[in-house]
Amino acid sequence: MLTTAPRRDVMNRLGRAMADPTRSRILLSLLEQPGYPAALAAELDLTRTNVSNHLACLRGCGIVVAVPEGRRTRYEIVDAHLTKALSALVDTVLAVDDDRACVDEYCDVPLCCQRGAAIEVTR
Repeated sequence: MLTTAPRRDVMNRLGRAMADPTRSRILLSLLEQPGYPAALAAELDLTRTNVSNHLACLRGCGIVVAVPEGRRTRYEIVDAHLTKALSALVDTVLAVDDDRACVDEYCDVPLCCQRGAAIEVTR
């Protein structure tokens, strides 16, 4: 059963989904078009098991839905509004304060903690 979650819950679910680099790669692919686990695995150079586990997480977060198609399952972003919002989010220009050190010593996001970096993401 689908329900409407409170705003904070939505933010937490989106944050959890996007915090993992593999889930982010899957989401970026699904923003372009719906996908199938085997095709996503091949496209992203991942194992099918890995992709299936991440898709299960994204389903649990309420971000993607599984659409049965005979013996296959197609995955897509749950809602056109979410697709639009995620697309706008990834097209955002981020500014990093060069006077502040990174607060996460384990950060592995490319360019996130480089001093003075401004990151522009384009598709």
